[in-house]
Amino acid sequence: MRLLSLVLPHPIFSLLSFHATVQAYTIAQKKFPETASNNGIGNAFRHALWCCFISMYCSKVSSPEKALDFCKRITDMHEELFPNKPLETKMDLHNNKFGMDYYRELLPGIHRQFFEKNFFIEGLEKKMKDAKVLKNLEDDFDGFLVYLDEK
Repeated sequence: MRLLSLVLPHPIFSLLSFHATVQAYTIAQKKFPETASNNGIGNAFRHALWCCFISMYCSKVSSPEKALDFCKRITDMHEELFPNKPLETKMDLHNNKFGMDYYRELLPGIHRQFFEKNFFIEGLEKKMKDAKVLKNLEDDFDGFLVYLDEK
């Protein structure tokens, strides 16, 4: 019911978010086949890219503020509906926020209608070089992608 209460009032955003989900998953799987679906660095990339794409696509039909609000609500709800272990949830929520923050960072320099997927892919790949390993719930790596050390 909660999911329906979010998506039914926003059918266009919902369709665009689904498209963004498929796109981000496909790209992450191609670029990081070993870690995109577990808790490694590819998963960090996928979550951040997912939020960049949702924000980008929804901003093309509405304001960036409304797009970012919907992005946060839908990605937070995803984490609630498909729960993980606490550290994994912290990682996913952190990387989702990172993706939304990265979109906000790029927004002043590029009109929202002219955003392209490659802006985010290339930028996030560069930011992955500084990613941090999340080891406990108290870790705070604001401004960095995080992942779990799967060794």
